Amino acid sequence: MDMLDRDGLTEREFLEQYRVGDYERPSVAADMVIFTVTDADEDNYRKLPEKELRVLLIQRGGHPFLGKWALPGGFVRPDETTEQAAARELREETGVDNVYLEQLYTFSDIGRDPRAWVMSCSYMALIDSGQVQLKAGDDAVSAAWFKASYRLLRERKELIEGGYVKKLLHELKLSSDHGELVATVEWTMTATETSTASSYAIVSNDGLAFDHAKIIAYAIERLRGKVNYTDIALHLMPKLFTLTELQQVYEVILDKELLKAAFRRKVADLVTETDHYTENAGHRPSRLFRRRLEEIR
Repeated sequence: MDMLDRDGLTEREFLEQYRVGDYERPSVAADMVIFTVTDADEDNYRKLPEKELRVLLIQRGGHPFLGKWALPGGFVRPDETTEQAAARELREETGVDNVYLEQLYTFSDIGRDPRAWVMSCSYMALIDSGQVQLKAGDDAVSAAWFKASYRLLRERKELIEGGYVKKLLHELKLSSDHGELVATVEWTMTATETSTASSYAIVSNDGLAFDHAKIIAYAIERLRGKVNYTDIALHLMPKLFTLTELQQVYEVILDKELLKAAFRRKVADLVTETDHYTENAGHRPSRLFRRRLEEIR
């Protein structure tokens, strides 16, 4: 026997009279923070090129924020999940598929999109730059890689009743042949004896659309955090690489130099050596490694 609710209705009867239009619903977008690591220009062929962390941006071809730079993304279609929408956007913008894709956070601040109530389910993708074929979407003027820099400007801590508030102010700088975009983003953590809460806020912004400076800052923090305890950085590498190249990728993500011996101990269980060596003119041949995959049992 079907159960009846307080109004004496079965589930089938309830669904037949349910009017979804009685409740205001948000639009949902999937926005992509797509990272890659590339070689910086280096004139001296005898010197290993420096690495740069880059993020893909598109220049908007329509309102709102006409002409501003934004993360690639789009609205989730009725027949797909947010992850499927993110994978579709990634494929449409870069031509790559089957790469590292991770959900970051759902940004739902009131007024984040001037058009309507729009929530952004954001994702982070990591890709090898050698695989990419950039192609701007229908609503974009162009697509470009921007070098990403995220530096701490100021840190302060305030005591409050039963706890404290910690604030970190960072400068996000994105640069390419198209110019430089700069934003300051503040992370705030409030800790008490019974709870801990954190949030990001854009203090200033020059050139980035919507709240995408906040989303990029969140993604860089996530990437830096996971580099220390996972093999996430290896998703930015080509199939074969040297340990020096891998260390450069770690350093550009963390924005600090690492001791060679300590680094090699750290990644020893994450990589497997091969019988291949580099063949670059002007350099001593170096052994090539690949990402170690767990055996399937």
